Amino acid sequence: MTETARKVPVFDLDGTLLDSDGALADAFVRCGVERQQVTFGHVVAEECARLGITVEDYLGAYDSSVASPYPGVDELLSELTRWAVVSNKDGPTGRKELARLGWSPEVALFSDDFGGAKDLARVLDRLGLGNNDIVYVGDTDHDRFCAERAGVAFALAGWNERVANGSGDVVLRRPIDVLGLL
Repeated sequence: MTETARKVPVFDLDGTLLDSDGALADAFVRCGVERQQVTFGHVVAEECARLGITVEDYLGAYDSSVASPYPGVDELLSELTRWAVVSNKDGPTGRKELARLGWSPEVALFSDDFGGAKDLARVLDRLGLGNNDIVYVGDTDHDRFCAERAGVAFALAGWNERVANGSGDVVLRRPIDVLGLL
């Protein structure tokens, strides 16, 4: 990056850009799972296996028209010239949600692009950037680990009320606060 270049934000989707906990949990409930058994931030196949349902049943029960952006997300995205999404969400579902919202990240990678858990190395390659050139914004321990593994800066989407910050986390209170990290 040049002296004047800004970092590129890379976002998790569910729980970071989208207030999707209800939509995610509702799909599991429609599959017969008790709501309190559902946890967030996992690869869909792993959570389905843990809960004893098939991915196909879960995806059939998921309503991709329900989740909405957190307040302030649309305003943040309108300020960005480059941004990306890396999510554990199923690719066809994630792409459908991005299209519905009119969001066009430069790169959008999902669990099926990785054959499992997300990996920031692939997004760095696609963006043509190094690990010091991005900041990954997420909402779970898995997101934090993903950033640490890739050696990239991490910020916690503190606008999601269920996040738990770890020692040393940069916690953002509003989506627009991402701009201060770039």
